[in-house]
Amino acid sequence: MTDLTKFTAAELAEKIAAREVSSVEVTQAHLDRIGQVDDFVHAFLHVDAEGALAAAKAVDEAPERASALAGVPLALKDVLTTKDMPTTVGSKTLEGWIPPYDATVTRRLREAGVPILGKTNMDEFAMGSSTENSAYGPTHNPWDHARIPGGSGGGSAASLAAFEAPLAIGTDTGGSIRQPGAVTGTVGVKPTYGGVSRYGLVAFSSSLDQAGPCARTVLDAALLHEVIAGYDPLDSTSIDAPVPPVVAAAREGLHGDLKGVKVGVVREFSGDGYQAGVQRSFEAAVDQLRALGAEVVEVSCPHFVYALPAYYLIAPSECSSNLARFDAMRYGLRVADDGTHSAEEVMSLTREAGFGPEVKRRIMLGTYALSSGYYDAYYGSAQKVRTLITRDFDAAFERVDVLVSPTTPTTAFKIGERVDDPMAMYLADLCTIPANLAGNAAMSVPSGLSDEDGLPVGLQIMAPALADDRLYRVGAAYEVARGDFLDRLPELKGVSA
Repeated sequence: MTDLTKFTAAELAEKIAAREVSSVEVTQAHLDRIGQVDDFVHAFLHVDAEGALAAAKAVDEAPERASALAGVPLALKDVLTTKDMPTTVGSKTLEGWIPPYDATVTRRLREAGVPILGKTNMDEFAMGSSTENSAYGPTHNPWDHARIPGGSGGGSAASLAAFEAPLAIGTDTGGSIRQPGAVTGTVGVKPTYGGVSRYGLVAFSSSLDQAGPCARTVLDAALLHEVIAGYDPLDSTSIDAPVPPVVAAAREGLHGDLKGVKVGVVREFSGDGYQAGVQRSFEAAVDQLRALGAEVVEVSCPHFVYALPAYYLIAPSECSSNLARFDAMRYGLRVADDGTHSAEEVMSLTREAGFGPEVKRRIMLGTYALSSGYYDAYYGSAQKVRTLITRDFDAAFERVDVLVSPTTPTTAFKIGERVDDPMAMYLADLCTIPANLAGNAAMSVPSGLSDEDGLPVGLQIMAPALADDRLYRVGAAYEVARGDFLDRLPELKGVSA
């Protein structure tokens, strides 16, 4: 039989709908692939073979299809609650915790007939850019096992690049979908803030967190986006508006015509700190957009240079508040509970044992920024910068339809290379953070391989809030023009496919 793991999600959906292959066969093929390679990749923290196959069997026996993706399996980032699987958020604090409810994203996937293969590895509480901060060990980039797969959603991106899953869900607080997509050669989309429900998404930074689709093609991402998006009364920040026509836009883009589309190149995302191979790949991608008929102009967004420091005041401040709930009193880890310690001592000792170094660093940063006498100077000032960044976007989108930039300044760095240098680690999200601060939609689509090291590079496309469909039209058109390159993915060392 043809290797079912090498098809796109759209192709698998068509085959399942036509009864050319069953969902059980497709799901089992991906479970087999996980069994072959995940000891090397470590994309998954938990694999639910029994549950995935039961869901696939239900699709095969159903008289009607629940959605366009019915029967196509998926990998779910371990930050979204699942009532039949552990939700650890990559932390010892929630090791073994099985929530009493599904996240809205989880529920919508189940209702759409999407079998969930398992939960993917991530930086603890989504805090990191490399998936090295997971309490359960790092995930490895399938392109080079010595390198990181990005973060915080490296497990979801790596599962796609290793052909362990055709689809995945990630979350993006400062680039945690797009940056892993860029360095693994996959597609990652941060929808408009509020476009996908956050109910059941374990909070890191509530004004920034956003779940979104991960895939190997733009059309696959659009199909998944359509399944998980839409208003949810359980999320007070959910937008009560129609889902943008993302699938139609992706299909339109496949025709390869961008005439009438105005593309803005962000001047501030170039120069020092950008790897030469990344810059050349980006310039080639811009030339390709121009060849497709797009009008390309340079755009200045002067306050984007302040996005990184603003983010690292706002996100840790919200993290400090959100993580206060993990107090050892109600659920999760509890240590020193021997009757000889006070509640305060149990709480302190549990947090010391349960949180990793990066989580502690951000809690301390945020607590300081919110402390009396410093709130206005730090958190308040960062929010003012956030407003200026939003205004930069607004001014740019009066001139152009989308903005483009490299997704990351460099290709994947080596595991361990930046663990002792937090600033170097934070710079991996330099280009992605502004869209989170403004709440806009943004996508990373592969722009091929760097001519320096042969590693994947990402093209970031940004659109106004609720104009997510623009991402898909431009991304799909570029993807077709770029051509495929996944056949150049090195075989996983020591693994026979």
